[in-house]
Amino acid sequence: MDGNMEERIYDLIFICRPATPEDEINKIVTTLETSTAELGGKIEKTERWGTRRLAYRVAKHREGFFVYMVVKSTQGELIKELERRLKVSDPVIKYQTIRLDEELKRQQKLGKHRERRASRRPRKQAPGAPPAPPQQQPQPQAQQAQAPAAAAE
Repeated sequence: MDGNMEERIYDLIFICRPATPEDEINKIVTTLETSTAELGGKIEKTERWGTRRLAYRVAKHREGFFVYMVVKSTQGELIKELERRLKVSDPVIKYQTIRLDEELKRQQKLGKHRERRASRRPRKQAPGAPPAPPQQQPQPQAQQAQAPAAAAE
């Protein structure tokens, strides 16, 4: 396989040390953006989530500066290159890349399957629920109106 494939969507989250200056984080993001462009990918979104508390200690830190990116690519080598750059970057203490397009396909397939099943069979009533009598709704309201009048006498 030469690395060419259909377009895939990835979530890339990395955590920098909390004391990392903003320009250093911008430099890392710029490096990732240029690498992505060189390898034919596209960064759809970049969000700086700021400093947040970590669930557990990572490299002796309790906090970290989070950066979230959405990457689209047809090259398999792109993610390897981005992860390599994050690995050698000193301020980055943790990173994770998740492939989203497989999950999106799975959700679409499940949705179509559910619609197809729902269209084949009629909707069943909940067990134990009494069947609704046809057109007997107005009568109880008339009885309720008579009850207060009888109580007033």
